Amino acid sequence: MVSKLKSSQPILSVENLSIVRDGTVILDDVNWRVQPSEHWVMLGANGSGKTSLLSALTGYLMPTSGEISLLGKIYGEADWRELRKKIGLVSSSIRQMMNDEEPALETVASGKYAMIDFWGRVTRAEKIQARKLLQQVECEYLADRPWRVLSQGERQRVLIGRALMARPRVLILDEPCAGLDPAAREHFLQFIQRLGGQKNSPTLVLVTHHVEEIVPVFSHLLLLQAGRVLAAGKMADVLDSKKLSRAFGTSMKLQKHGRRFDLSIR
Repeated sequence: MVSKLKSSQPILSVENLSIVRDGTVILDDVNWRVQPSEHWVMLGANGSGKTSLLSALTGYLMPTSGEISLLGKIYGEADWRELRKKIGLVSSSIRQMMNDEEPALETVASGKYAMIDFWGRVTRAEKIQARKLLQQVECEYLADRPWRVLSQGERQRVLIGRALMARPRVLILDEPCAGLDPAAREHFLQFIQRLGGQKNSPTLVLVTHHVEEIVPVFSHLLLLQAGRVLAAGKMADVLDSKKLSRAFGTSMKLQKHGRRFDLSIR
């Protein structure tokens, strides 16, 4: 059973985080707080620091200075092996490593052990849990189908089920729409909208270059530019043409159609 956080305690906190490698500043004094019930978008141009911040959050890039805490526990002081289980990650790098012959049910079950090409024996209890998660990600019909026959959209949903197997408190979706055709992208984004609206959904963090992928379930935005936080806060307060023009280094116009956005160059 997941313990409840104090109302004032963030799920994720990044304070004065800087990363310098070989004299190059990669991240510069980044501050970011994610509170319970918030879903965030991390947006920025290539080279803005999105990948480096993700690497720091998942323990693959050590900070030069600053502090990261998850569920009130500070990286470096708490057992990182246990903390990292609380952050689920869906990315293209994971998608490319999957075994072509592994059925979707086993792919999801392997998420409990964070193991690619799972060689152990899946227990009955794990199969039951994995099947429930396939149902949650609306892919129960894929249970016995091997990875090689799944569409890109189906693969993304299965990987989300896999990440949920470890019961993370934060689920990072790193450019999940890359490689999807327009129809598949919209179907997937509608699924993310439903997932984020579920009662027991983990905190979602969508990493993207595209404002078109921001569905209404996302309440907050972290906007990065050249390794710094350009803006962070509620979507309505942060997402505008002026800030996006600064972030992407060119004059842009943001428009809203219904509850979705699009961006054009002036």
